[in-house]
Formats: sequence, structure tokens, C-alpha cells
Amino acid sequence: MCLIALALDAHPRYSLVLAANRDEFHARPTAPASYWDDAPQIFGGRDLQQHGGWLAVGSAGRWAAVTNVRRMEATDPAAPSRGQLVAGYLRGTQDAQRYGEALAASASRYAGFNLLLGDRNGVWYLSNLPQFTMQRLEPGLHAVSNASLDTPWPKLVTLKSRLQQWCSDADTASDTLFAALADPRPAADADLPETGVGLDRERFLSSAFISSPAYGTRCSTVLTVDAGGHAAFHERRFGPQAAFVGETLEYLQLS
Repeated sequence: MCLIALALDAHPRYSLVLAANRDEFHARPTAPASYWDDAPQIFGGRDLQQHGGWLAVGSAGRWAAVTNVRRMEATDPAAPSRGQLVAGYLRGTQDAQRYGEALAASASRYAGFNLLLGDRNGVWYLSNLPQFTMQRLEPGLHAVSNASLDTPWPKLVTLKSRLQQWCSDADTASDTLFAALADPRPAADADLPETGVGLDRERFLSSAFISSPAYGTRCSTVLTVDAGGHAAFHERRFGPQAAFVGETLEYLQLS
């Protein structure tokens, strides 16, 4: 994922609301959200190059999502895939806190990541840059893109605000959140972060929804979970130049 906003115990109906976009090269092979053939307890999209995931749910109320941290340094080609952080958690039986604590020893092997781990006991945020950090998230609104948690990049601030309004209105229509995720407007130059990729690239990456022939938003996902563990996983998929290519809506029992 490249943009995630989540509401924890902030909606009258849902204990968790998550709205997210995954940005990736269109040439990278990807499977749409479904139950994984080799791990049928996991539901979510799948990277067919490294066989990991970016957002998926599993058994016992568990779910996970990951974003990369944008840096100019070259990535070690031998580094393990960040998508395996999602897959490893959901394949196993450890709760979020124990999985995170065990990850501390090996986190530096991965390229920069932000990892969200959820279970019945709460949600944890982990990152390995600038050093390993792990914190339990308090109820309320949180968001992460390609920097640390709640870094106020314009698209993150806007999506978080739209999610806050959705919760305040007790809205239950996923279309409202999909509209927020589909916002193609770039940020003003004065508000752009400086991540070392150059002004043109910062502009290109600054919109919530990214469109181009080679790289862009591959899918948007809205995940809702109520107090009883009843979940709806709604994914919309896109090809080059934002062409709509498919949609999946799956209802699951997470606990």
C-alpha cells in the first residue's frame, strides 16, 4: 500500500474502518483479492512476483497492511520482500504484539517499511526507519503513506479528514470513501514533501490516486469490521491510465 487511513473505535457501527490505495508498476504481476491457494485462511490481494501481500485479513480477527518508506538510497536486491511481513503474520498464530516483538531482531534486513498489524486486542504500528519502532495505536483516526505514521503529507491529511467526516456522519456507504481514494489532484508545490526524488516526481506522487501508463494506483480498498468481527473487504482494481479493470466484495467473519 502507499496510502492508508484507518479509524479505530471511531464509528458507531464499525470498530475498524480502513481506506487504502496501493500504487505499483502496472507490469508487476498481481492477483486480485481472493483466498490464497496455499494459505486459505488468508484473504486479500497478492503480489505474484514475491508472493507476499500488501493488505490482507486472516483468522482470529487478524489483519495486516504494509507501505514502503520513500528513500533515495538503493535497495539491497537481497533484502526480503516487505510483502512477506503481511504474509508471515497471517500465516502464523502469534498475536500482533508478539509478532511485532519477534520482528525487531530482523527488521533492519528489510527495505524501509511501515507495518500495521491488527488482532482482537488492538492495532500496532511498526517501522524500521530510522530505527525499529513499535507502538500500539489509540482509538481515533490514524494515517500513513510513505513516511512515518501521521506525517502530514497533503494527500494523507485530506484522506484522514474525509474519513473523519464519514465516521462523524455515521456513513456506511463505501462509495464515499472510494471517492476520497480516487482524488487525482496533486498537492501545491509549497506543500510537497522533500524525499529526494525531485520536484516533478514529488508532484506526480502527491495525489491520492496516481495515473500514468507505467505506474499508478493499482487498487483501492475499503475494509470495515464491526464489534462482532463481521467484515466487508471491498477492492476496486485499475490498470494503466486509471482504467477500471475489476471489483471484489467479500464478506468475512474474522473472529
